[in-house]
Amino acid sequence: MHAHFFSHRFHPHSHDAYSFAVTEIGAQRFRCRGALRTSGAGMVMVFNPDDPHDGEAAAELGYKYRIVHFGPDVVRNVLADASGTVDSRVALPLFDQPVLSDPVLGRALIRLHTALVDGAGPLVRDERLTAAVGAMVRRSATRSVRARALPAGGGEQARAARRARAVLEEAYAEEIPAARLAEAAGCSRFALYRAFRAEYGMAPSDFQRQLRLRRARGLLVTGHTAAEAAAQAGFADQSHFHRWFVRCFGVTPGTFQRAAGPDSRCTPHPW
Repeated sequence: MHAHFFSHRFHPHSHDAYSFAVTEIGAQRFRCRGALRTSGAGMVMVFNPDDPHDGEAAAELGYKYRIVHFGPDVVRNVLADASGTVDSRVALPLFDQPVLSDPVLGRALIRLHTALVDGAGPLVRDERLTAAVGAMVRRSATRSVRARALPAGGGEQARAARRARAVLEEAYAEEIPAARLAEAAGCSRFALYRAFRAEYGMAPSDFQRQLRLRRARGLLVTGHTAAEAAAQAGFADQSHFHRWFVRCFGVTPGTFQRAAGPDSRCTPHPW
């Protein structure tokens, strides 16, 4: 949920999931675990499953916040993947501080929330879920889970990354879950993410987007419209394609096509 409350008061209640909220504007106060707490802008609120709490504005302008609920099974699955353990053997974490001042955790939660709300692809969602749960456990849990590394030796790490890259290059326009890449690479999702970043300097989802942009750029050069290029390259819609094209190449698709397309009288820039 993404909400801005002014006068609303939450009746005491609890959730059957882990709940992590980032306060963006103003401040919220709530009673939890026998004490009154306050979360101001930039702070993170943390509730274990079945933690009773209420809530109301603690500032004249109310409070605006983003909250994400993580089912225990989801958290257990992510931690099992990171540690190379069977799900049933993973001890669920507990969090003893209902309010945290942790910018790193806050950013990880906002990135996950944005991916979920904006309908990002499964690879982006998987990556950001892993990052958020990892940040939660490493930075604020009363007990943490150690991540499993790839087998010793840079060669195996590089081979795992190359196997995942081959899948991305073959199916760049498809929505590829992290589990499919991990299976091809022969390691856990967490280990693959680390190996891929070490080998190519970016996350698998960023690499996939780069492949899509390159394909779309080629389609523009051959005279396809921006809408056609976006659809054929695997972008969700034309605005999504436009936004990323500008961010990565510094010009709009239309400006690029006029300069480098089939009707251009100048020599295309070696993009």
